[in-house]
Amino acid sequence: MSNDFTKLFEQMMEQGQKMVADFNPELEKFQAKGFENMMPTMPKEMMDMFWGKSMNPDGLDAKTRLLAMLAGMTVQGAPVEPMFKSTVSHALEAGASEQEIAEVITQMSVLGGLPAMTRALEFAQSVFADDDKETSA
Repeated sequence: MSNDFTKLFEQMMEQGQKMVADFNPELEKFQAKGFENMMPTMPKEMMDMFWGKSMNPDGLDAKTRLLAMLAGMTVQGAPVEPMFKSTVSHALEAGASEQEIAEVITQMSVLGGLPAMTRALEFAQSVFADDDKETSA
């Protein structure tokens, strides 16, 4: 059953797809896989400067902010794999442990559901595995 909002949303999506095709037809085939490997992880000090206590001395540190970001992305179903994986990498660099990251993701099953939690854990585990490979190399 289609209502006015559904029709409007479908029209907006069609317009957006047409705009992308007009800008660059190759974008229709664009895959974001591996994107997280293009941008290196920022050093903890840099993250603290950007997202940590430099702007708000009494606020959250970078590690806590990144764990909160992972929680939010998990509840949304971890819709963008490269961004989620990049945030996991940054959280590790900011001092979060694999256990803390897994715990935050697992807690979000209450809000986002088991499929969202499972997807996020799979993404996180692939980052942990890559990190283990780099450490042992």
